[in-house]
Amino acid sequence: MVPNEAHQYVGIIKLLQHFGWTWVGLFAVDDDSGDHFLQDMELLFPQYGICSAFTERIPNQVNWDTIHDINNIMSNMYLPFRDRKVGTFIFYGESRTIISFNSVMFLADPDYKENMSWRKVWIMTAQVDFALTGLQRAWDFQFFQGALSFRIHSNELLGFHDFLKKIRPSLERKDSFLKEFWEQAFTCSLHDLQDPENDDPLCTGEESLASLPGHVFEIGMSGHSYSIYNAVYGMAHALHTMRTSVSNHREIVWEKRLEFHDLQPWQLHLFLQRISFNNSAGETLSFSDNREMGDGFDIMNLVTFPNKTFVRVKVGSVNSNAPEGQVFILHGETIVWQAGFNQGLPMSVCSDYCHPGSQKKKKEGEKFCCYDCAPCPEGEISSHQDMVDCIRCPEDQYASKEKDECIKKVITFLSFEEPLGISLALLAVSFFLITALVLGVFIKNKDTPIVKANNRDITYTLLVSLLLCFLCSLLFLGKPSIVTCFLRQPAFGMVFSVAVSCVLAKTITVILAFMATKPGTGMRRWVGKRLANSIVFCCSLLQAGICMVWLGTSPPFPDLDMHSMADKIVAECNEGSVVMFYIVLGYLGLLSLISLAVAFIARKLPDSFNEAKFITFSMLIFCSVWMSFVPTYLSTKGKYMVAVEIFSILASSAALLAWIFSIKCFIILLRPELNSKEQLIRRKN
Repeated sequence: MVPNEAHQYVGIIKLLQHFGWTWVGLFAVDDDSGDHFLQDMELLFPQYGICSAFTERIPNQVNWDTIHDINNIMSNMYLPFRDRKVGTFIFYGESRTIISFNSVMFLADPDYKENMSWRKVWIMTAQVDFALTGLQRAWDFQFFQGALSFRIHSNELLGFHDFLKKIRPSLERKDSFLKEFWEQAFTCSLHDLQDPENDDPLCTGEESLASLPGHVFEIGMSGHSYSIYNAVYGMAHALHTMRTSVSNHREIVWEKRLEFHDLQPWQLHLFLQRISFNNSAGETLSFSDNREMGDGFDIMNLVTFPNKTFVRVKVGSVNSNAPEGQVFILHGETIVWQAGFNQGLPMSVCSDYCHPGSQKKKKEGEKFCCYDCAPCPEGEISSHQDMVDCIRCPEDQYASKEKDECIKKVITFLSFEEPLGISLALLAVSFFLITALVLGVFIKNKDTPIVKANNRDITYTLLVSLLLCFLCSLLFLGKPSIVTCFLRQPAFGMVFSVAVSCVLAKTITVILAFMATKPGTGMRRWVGKRLANSIVFCCSLLQAGICMVWLGTSPPFPDLDMHSMADKIVAECNEGSVVMFYIVLGYLGLLSLISLAVAFIARKLPDSFNEAKFITFSMLIFCSVWMSFVPTYLSTKGKYMVAVEIFSILASSAALLAWIFSIKCFIILLRPELNSKEQLIRRKN
């Protein structure tokens, strides 16, 4: 007739989860029912992340035989209250358990009821009745103020209060239980006062149960009383149905109408299973398919008063058979806590909560509820409190500074709109225009000696390649596309190879021209345009072959780099084959070093046609730029890698333009009198 106790266990777990209480103490009566309760709790707790800080057994009847026994019981009861981390106690027992517990606590500390450090949240099971007898009548339940207790669902029955108020021992002379209860409740005696062993005053018999305080007798209909009431009426309805059954009943064949003294218990089962009736409270009662009756438990809040009275206020309910969302209902705002908890919600945890951005780290040798909090690793977050493991952000997101959320990464690249991109673009266009101006000056003055010196065609080729060098740097700006990724690195490698080949051809021409001036030498036949053109063609052709192999096997393509930068996605050109990319750079570096070495050798040759000094300076800067490019390029990330390469292209190209052509342009434009054959071939004293 009472709800399945499993519903109560569900309610306890839900209650602990609702308030975040994970470190709780267990007090249970020391008998078989207490053993069963503890076993069930110990199995349920780990499934829901809850731990028992301790388990203490309370004897129903305290053994006071020896001082040692008394001290042992008191110390066991007293110690759990010294653990400040345990703020919640679960109490399983009955009326006698409460009485025993109060007795032991009083002996351990007579002032325990006023000791604020002992104030805890109590969760009482439905089996517990708040009742005190004997010497404890003068006490109150202030120690249990704010307790949350489970109660079997009940309704107020019509006339029940009036019935209780009218009960008198004189009207129930055959009820020996009522006589004993009356004497204990009112501390009086119904015996003759002439009895020498009786010191209690005489009961008038007109005392009223309504005048008793709540911890002695609750005037309301309790859940246990309500269940007994329904059980009696359920049995009565089953007996009535059986008695009025006809002889051709489907399950049992009766030869005559049954008399109650002929009834066997097993014969009543079928009728009990099928009963359905309305009690005087208007509630319909019937058994479920599991042969159970009851709608779960009510959750009550114990509110005490200074006059030693208390009331139990319903603050919620638990019913595993209810629809989803209504299994556990709690009105937390209506709960009255102990005075010590006014500053906030009671806490009962072994370790402080791990805030978002950190994760639990187990303490060796302790229960899983006791842990340290460790910050999430880089790139991982915890968005909720007390997460066991941090989670890694998706590739397109990154962890916030507090590591409590993932933020969407923005796509970044070196665009024309940002200051760095604009600066590099303007610089490239400016150098392009200067180079075009120099080329125009040389074409306009193509027949002058200074232009014709050292192979005019090679000079034009060098200027055109420098024009293309400045232009190809623009391919590195903007969002990478299939076309720009396909062209920019091979184009850079090709035009720079042509430029450096032209410088090499000019330098070799200077050396051969000097050697051809010596009498009796056979080098004169090597001096001419054919050799210079062959050098440029062969050196450029080899680089072109490398680029063709690169583009034919593993060409560059647009890609998104998710990992180089923590908070950004880098839109870049994947080189396809890094090996081929460094082969192109390596070949270009080899040409540059050869040109520098040859120019360095030819820098002091005594010839007015000699421009090897200027080539030496230009190639020295050129090689310095590209030697520093590789480590700088590898140490930067994102769009700044592109900026480093653009700057290297512009700096090295500008060095060639400035050192090789600046003096010539100065003479052509500002000192035309020096641009004559006589001036060029005149030797120094």
